Amino acid sequence: MKAEIDTIIFDLGGVLVDWKPEYLYRKIFNGDEQKVQWFLNNVCTPQWNIEQDAGRTIAEANAIKIAEFPEYEKEIISFYKRWDEMFSGPIKENLQLFKKLKASKKYKIYALTNWSAEKWEVGIKLFPFFNDFDGVIVSGKVKLIKPFPEIYKLILNTYNITPEKAIFIDDNKKNVLTANNLNINGIHYTKELDLINKLKDLKINTNNI
Repeated sequence: MKAEIDTIIFDLGGVLVDWKPEYLYRKIFNGDEQKVQWFLNNVCTPQWNIEQDAGRTIAEANAIKIAEFPEYEKEIISFYKRWDEMFSGPIKENLQLFKKLKASKKYKIYALTNWSAEKWEVGIKLFPFFNDFDGVIVSGKVKLIKPFPEIYKLILNTYNITPEKAIFIDDNKKNVLTANNLNINGIHYTKELDLINKLKDLKINTNNI
């Protein structure tokens, strides 16, 4: 028999808030989608961004890229200077679910996020509900990132979480696979997924949610 769930761990970007660099760079490049995609695939790439999530400073990150692409200095600096413009807002149905699960007081609710330490306070100002978790592990602060198992072990140990009694929800499949490998019940979130029904499958009480 499976252990009864007592903990739910949320990823943030792509699960509770909608974050896409495209939202900013469509403004910068006047809606030229081809230019936007070229820039994000070649200049301010996901691989470059993840290093800031792992603890590298924004100043160092900017210097590296400006040396490589000096003609795009302004656009590179804009990535973090105008970072708040990469959010369209909370993902409303999931935020509502989070709030109701929290209000039920039946589960401990945590966040495990790849996020630059230097931008965490900005994130809280944009989304005050980040303060409502029972605990948060921010990759940039601990200098560990998903999908490496060390950051999952850190949240388990920090908050005394039993992996078999926990659910982890993330929009990145690699992150979910690591959770599964550590005996955490992983849910790969996509826009097509009915998250409430998926939680019901794991015996989460979602009545009236």
